[in-house]
Amino acid sequence: MLLAPMQGLTEVLFRRVYEECFPGAIPLAMSPFISLTHNLQFSKGKSQESLLSDVLPENNVGSIPVIPQILGKEPEEFVELGNILYDLGYGEVNWNIGCPMRAITGKHRGSGILPHPDEVQSVLDAVVPRLKTQLSVKMRIGLKSKDEIFALVPILNNYPLASVTVHPRTGRQQYTGIPDLDTFGQVLPLLKHPVIYNGDICTTADIRKIKERFPAVADIMVGRGILYRPTLPLEARGEVSEESIQRQTATFIRRLMEEIKNTLPTEQSKTRKTKEYWSLLWKSLPISEMQAREVLRAQEFTVVDNLICQLTQ
Repeated sequence: MLLAPMQGLTEVLFRRVYEECFPGAIPLAMSPFISLTHNLQFSKGKSQESLLSDVLPENNVGSIPVIPQILGKEPEEFVELGNILYDLGYGEVNWNIGCPMRAITGKHRGSGILPHPDEVQSVLDAVVPRLKTQLSVKMRIGLKSKDEIFALVPILNNYPLASVTVHPRTGRQQYTGIPDLDTFGQVLPLLKHPVIYNGDICTTADIRKIKERFPAVADIMVGRGILYRPTLPLEARGEVSEESIQRQTATFIRRLMEEIKNTLPTEQSKTRKTKEYWSLLWKSLPISEMQAREVLRAQEFTVVDNLICQLTQ
């Protein structure tokens, strides 16, 4: 099981606390994307440190091992960044051609490049031979149409990719609707690389369904399912009881909130980040929606913090 990249959520702070509370439960994570739109002008100074802070090895001590993800289509910047990451110790980087955010897709980045196979091939032609590190790809089945992926499969098969992660929705769907498992099933045997499934994995039943229907899948990537139920990997392996689930989840939430309190610089940023996590994590606790919303309505961080402490006792 891999941890999916979720901007603002599965960053290094989360990955460190998760590994502390559930050591080894998730063997590998993919970082939220590093964008090439900043016109990389690395000077070995603050700009590089700021851009790469989420994946700098010194920040990831005790964290889930991570694969850095890159968003963009500028070959020179891609190669430069990929080789810097290699020098930092990363043997693999991932190319994000699945992000559905409209501000990104409109620039032919993320899933916005999927209707343009010639652009995908041009980037891979320019990048793959010059990268020191291995390259993997994370993608959707298309931007507007599920059929777009079929024009991309033979292109991807021409390169020595480490893996291809497929989220069987289109970019236009965002995160709505049902993943198109029929299209995923058609694509799976066509790809020559290890294929990782991603999309709507929230329960052990979801994991079982994908593994039983697609035994050729190399692995499963989980995003929001981990935020809804942090013990999901342990449950999938039958390593935790229901009583232990509640206890371990409450401990994890308190530890995460403590790390936010100790790390973020302002009361406003602490409140915002805590609410981001709480809006998902509360669902794994034996509390009512009314109790959960009381936290989300609170304005002061001390109130938010105290409420969460009470609800996780």
